[in-house]
Amino acid sequence: MSQTTDEDRAALIEAVRDFADARLAPFANQRDADHEFPVATLREAGQLGLAAICVREDVGGAGLSRMDAIAIYEELARGDVAVATYISIHNMVAGMIDAEGTEEQRQRWLPRLCTMDDLASYCLTEPGAGSDAAAVATTAVRDGDDYVLTGTKQFISGAGTSAVYVVMARTGGSDPDLRGSRGMTAFIVPAGTPGLSFGSQEAKMGWHAQPTRAVILDGVRVPAAHRLGAEGEGFGIAMRGLNGGRLGIAAASIGGAQFALERTVDYVKQRATFGQPLSTRQHVQFQLADMETELQAARALLERAAMKLDAKAPDAPTACAMAKRFATDVGFTVADQALQLHGGYGYLHEYGIERVVRDLRVHRILEGTNEMMRMIVGRAVLGER
Repeated sequence: MSQTTDEDRAALIEAVRDFADARLAPFANQRDADHEFPVATLREAGQLGLAAICVREDVGGAGLSRMDAIAIYEELARGDVAVATYISIHNMVAGMIDAEGTEEQRQRWLPRLCTMDDLASYCLTEPGAGSDAAAVATTAVRDGDDYVLTGTKQFISGAGTSAVYVVMARTGGSDPDLRGSRGMTAFIVPAGTPGLSFGSQEAKMGWHAQPTRAVILDGVRVPAAHRLGAEGEGFGIAMRGLNGGRLGIAAASIGGAQFALERTVDYVKQRATFGQPLSTRQHVQFQLADMETELQAARALLERAAMKLDAKAPDAPTACAMAKRFATDVGFTVADQALQLHGGYGYLHEYGIERVVRDLRVHRILEGTNEMMRMIVGRAVLGER
């Protein structure tokens, strides 16, 4: 991980903002309406080093810090929340292979992931195992030099388009000592593997600019060389990956809300009621002040969590959960308040506010529901694990 100077970070963020302003924001409403997954634009982001922000440089990664990453995701989300969050998920998968993989796996999979020539998906959630990740029912049975994977993953971003799937499966069989979080193993499954198929495109409230499908594994055979980490280490690998993923989702929430706030400031300056601009109304000023204060607080909490994750602090997972819960709640609330201040215009697609509200709503559910984040923080407060 490189140490970025303040000057370098400012230049980096300016470049990302330019990309978001030119390649994301102008097309966000139309992508949402058309349900378009902008693969070519994602590859442009890859060429800028945004596909593997924290991956080591020897395989093409940018080698940056989590502090750099959250600033990048915020800027991307100011342009298009749905695209920014997919980039965060792709980065999470690339980061897991970089951190947990063998050197052979890193050299095989990461160069094309680092450019987004190959896209990646994270496959943990199942129809009967959402927040209870330890209840994963997908199985992986050893058969000679291979594993045979059987099960279904639900709500998988990029499914059907991605080239690489990191899949969590149970290798413990019926052994009572390998239930729950024990006995889970991670696998790298390439697209095109026999037995791998996908459900239909989900009709979602938001995130229309990225596909979401079920991933179906029907006797999918992968070599043991595709196992990520040792047998039984999958739960820890999944949770370590989610620490970074939660920061990405939190940053995208702040970025989307920042877009909505900026649009609202412009709107209340121009819109007049009863002969006076809305911006002169004290209750509007107070509401804008609260929106700005909440976003600043969320950003500070997120930066604190990123610093802890960079430093590998023992309480980093709790800090990530705290930041994810607070930032995603605040982001959605600020965007919803922005819509209210726009009045009827906020409800119109062309203004972009209702799109951001729809996109941000799911952030309180994915990468661990906010109820689960409260459980993590509450247990830490009580001194429990």
